[in-house]
Amino acid sequence: MQKTRTIVAIAWALFWVLMISTSVQEYLRGHDEGVWKPVLWETTSALTGTMLLLLQRRYTRQYDALVATPLRWFLRQLVWLPAYWIAFVPIAFGMRHAVYGLMGEPYPHESWASVYLYEDIKMTVFFSLFTAITFGILSFHAMLNERLRVERASSALRQAQLLRLSQQMQPHFLFNALNTISSLMHSNVARADSMLVQLSDVLRATLDVGERHLVPLQTELRIVRGYAALMGERFAERVSIRWEVDQAALACEVPVMSLQPLLENVFKHTVEQRRQPVAIQITAVRQHDMLLLAVQDDSGSLPANAAASVATGGISLGNLRERLAALYGERATLDLRQLAPAGVRAEVRLPCAS
Repeated sequence: MQKTRTIVAIAWALFWVLMISTSVQEYLRGHDEGVWKPVLWETTSALTGTMLLLLQRRYTRQYDALVATPLRWFLRQLVWLPAYWIAFVPIAFGMRHAVYGLMGEPYPHESWASVYLYEDIKMTVFFSLFTAITFGILSFHAMLNERLRVERASSALRQAQLLRLSQQMQPHFLFNALNTISSLMHSNVARADSMLVQLSDVLRATLDVGERHLVPLQTELRIVRGYAALMGERFAERVSIRWEVDQAALACEVPVMSLQPLLENVFKHTVEQRRQPVAIQITAVRQHDMLLLAVQDDSGSLPANAAASVATGGISLGNLRERLAALYGERATLDLRQLAPAGVRAEVRLPCAS
């Protein structure tokens, strides 16, 4: 708003400079001296008009909120028009008479009735233009404020949505981990104890990120490696994991727990359903301004129809899709692809701003 006031003040000053210059040029066409006279006429008009405008703004500023209902706003301004009719001539012409008196000359003008009629018509036009410009400026700022309010509301809604999704994700992951430990509790206490330690490390990593929605890939890998170690304890003889991580990608920010659900999906739909060994490859590569995250296996298969393929992964991948959409819109993608002769590849592509 301060910037707008400065621009308006400069424009107002330039307007009166133009008015004075025009008046002087007109005067010099018929006179050889006395340039101070047109300067005085326009300067007194400028001072009086500015004073009346400032008074109008000061006492009508409280009605700025009515700009949303133009008729009510204009009626509040219209109350000030008689003040221009009454005050302009005595103030402006009083200053002119005073200066002319100091210069030892009378100030000639038409009868007061004619002066009032002419000046009041000018003041009506002047008042209308100023009021219309003020309305335009206030409407523009109201539009900007409304847009800012909507953007803030949208941002708050998105933050609430992301928080809900993150909070939903953590109990889901914890349930699966505890269920895994429970399956070993009575058959292999040592392995169950080792898995509890791994779970503790994973939970500590998730607590470290707090309520943040984005973390460096390096932090996300700490969580994923902990989860991989946890599940590796359960399926020690049936799974192998290979990591391909581009060091240039470690600084890229990713949604919290964005790789973990991809890996969880492989264990849930492939490793748990087979007795044969499953090889898993986890990839994180930076490609210019994009980051590619991928988890693939050599044994899984997708349902035959596309709709079922999209739904594969249930809560975990559905949750991840929602978070990617909330954070990046169409700039991020999550795709599942069937490999030949067997295997499934899950890919996430998202903007990388390190």
